[in-house]
Amino acid sequence: MTKRQVSARDVAELAGVSRTAVSRAFTPGASVAKETRARIEAAAEQLGYQVNHLARGLITANTGLVALIAAEVSTPHRSALLAALTEQLQAAGKIGLLINTDRSDDSVSRALRQAIAYRTDAAIVLSGMPDMSLAETCRRNGMELVLINRDEARPGSLLIRLEDADAGRQAFAALAAAGCRRIALANSCAGTASLEDRAAGFRQAAAEAGIPIQEAAAGPTSYQTGLNLGTRLLAQAERPDGIFCTTDLIACGVMDAARTRLRLRVPADVSVIGFDDIEQAGWEAYGLTTFGQPIDDLARAALGALDSPPGDSAPSRITLPVNMIWRSSIRR
Repeated sequence: MTKRQVSARDVAELAGVSRTAVSRAFTPGASVAKETRARIEAAAEQLGYQVNHLARGLITANTGLVALIAAEVSTPHRSALLAALTEQLQAAGKIGLLINTDRSDDSVSRALRQAIAYRTDAAIVLSGMPDMSLAETCRRNGMELVLINRDEARPGSLLIRLEDADAGRQAFAALAAAGCRRIALANSCAGTASLEDRAAGFRQAAAEAGIPIQEAAAGPTSYQTGLNLGTRLLAQAERPDGIFCTTDLIACGVMDAARTRLRLRVPADVSVIGFDDIEQAGWEAYGLTTFGQPIDDLARAALGALDSPPGDSAPSRITLPVNMIWRSSIRR
């Protein structure tokens, strides 16, 4: 059976007006006589008519759709950022279209092609990197491209990054000030720009202080990775007494390895610092000292780029600060 939706023509016939009058009645700011508008709205209500914004968007080349391209959407930080983005998109009268990918650049490129095919006005990329030619295709199609915490900019894109290296330097300074002398860095093997910048800032601060550090990296950016790294690091005879973890999920795993597997006290035996300020970091069971990502500011910066038409091929960049959040996982 052929599916048929109620059309503007149906509303026009029932209300006794033209198809154009129906269109004006549902166009914000358009001029329609009060009595005519009332008849149209009554007919629409009776028929159950809804404006086809997608069809209207294809005509005006402004669909209101924004692709959100992300991997690991169930992780605490990623889900919080997606929630902030979709909330602000909806408040601006736009709709977020989530395309779930893996971390590979090929997966992101396929997702961007889907976004172009669905005529999205913009794409916000939270995982992976599109190649240069595909980014240029987006620009030629009038699609805004926003890259959050990605490696580098692309033609016509907005790159939003955090002061990750500075956070790494602050983390080292905090552990040193807490009296830690056997300091370690726990990281995943994801190799993202953000993680590498945090690690680089930490290394730089340690080198400037003349204090050697131990580094350990393994697996994906996950709690299990932290549990494994914590066990490996803290089972040594000369175990670390201070550890900077490049994400909170890793830090939570390290803390649980210390307390449940090795019967160590946090922070008396080992101080731990994370990054992200996920919800679990503030739980009483962890009390994790960490760096808070400005999620609402990230979302606002991304949406700000959607309010302006695509410009020339020169990329732009915004760098946002992060704040250290002190809790009980580090000696003070």
